[in-house]
Amino acid sequence: MIAALGMSPLFERIFQSAQNANRTIVLPEGDDERVVAAANQAAALGLAKIVLLRPRHAQTECIPDPVLTVIEPETDSRHDGYAETLFEIRKHRGLTRQEAFLAIRDPLVFCALMVKTGEADGYVAGAANPTANVLRPALQIVGMADNARQVSSFFIMEHYLAHQAIQGIMLYADCAMVIDPNSEELADIAIATARHARELLDMEPVVALLSFSTAGSAEHPLIDRVRQAGKITASRMPDLKLLPEVQLDAAIVPDILAMKAPDMSAAGPANVLIFPDLQSANIGYKIAERIGGVTATGPILQGLSRPVNDLSRGCSTDDILRLIAITALQSRTKH
Repeated sequence: MIAALGMSPLFERIFQSAQNANRTIVLPEGDDERVVAAANQAAALGLAKIVLLRPRHAQTECIPDPVLTVIEPETDSRHDGYAETLFEIRKHRGLTRQEAFLAIRDPLVFCALMVKTGEADGYVAGAANPTANVLRPALQIVGMADNARQVSSFFIMEHYLAHQAIQGIMLYADCAMVIDPNSEELADIAIATARHARELLDMEPVVALLSFSTAGSAEHPLIDRVRQAGKITASRMPDLKLLPEVQLDAAIVPDILAMKAPDMSAAGPANVLIFPDLQSANIGYKIAERIGGVTATGPILQGLSRPVNDLSRGCSTDDILRLIAITALQSRTKH
């Protein structure tokens, strides 16, 4: 059935793995037609046990399914218990018990508590909410992973068209979250993305820390930041194949790398591109997607204790399905 959907080989594999993972994923925007359609399809495909949060008077229709549960947060029996849990989590920040009882009516807060209490493995939102609204309860309630100092993101970029110089899968980071990372933060992004390449996609990562300099061909404080990030990354993940301080052409074309940096120990081409800041990353992935015809999936978040993923408000039902499957697989590990 999955093969009949006409998706890429990568997502055929991801969907099959999600079926085997048997996770519970919450979709809190149950009054959005795209979300409801994705919930119905995900349940039919067995991608996960789907929990759809819907307001009392939602007009969109759900197809009954054994692995599709529909909840109205305002009237659900968990309401009072979740409100008390929220109060205990946030009272040190001045939240009152009355405020907690009001906040629990927000489906984004309710679904974060489902994940926090272990009743669900992750959630996908953002079709009808801005990123800030999705992330706030994730950070306040779900919380950061023990080994993480920030939430960052990556895109899965699929290069399958004949004209594309690169063929296959690459990860681009961070295209959505960390605006102006310092060297430590860049290293964190590189390591988290490399781990996702291994554990989520079964890729052996070759990581390029992108710059406008390759191996000392120029000098500037912006280059120093990338150069230092390379040293930190190498010290923390010594088994990683790493191209530190490298221009994009050298990162993806081995002959250019050999000419510009013959002494660089790791061989290209890179399959994980770490951009030096959010401006360059966001521009870069959109050029690849809109001009180069690369298929982009994301942003996929990393750094939370349990998986939460943020949709674009312009997302399609297929986009939601892909993130449901990815979220199910992320729940196997913590980043």
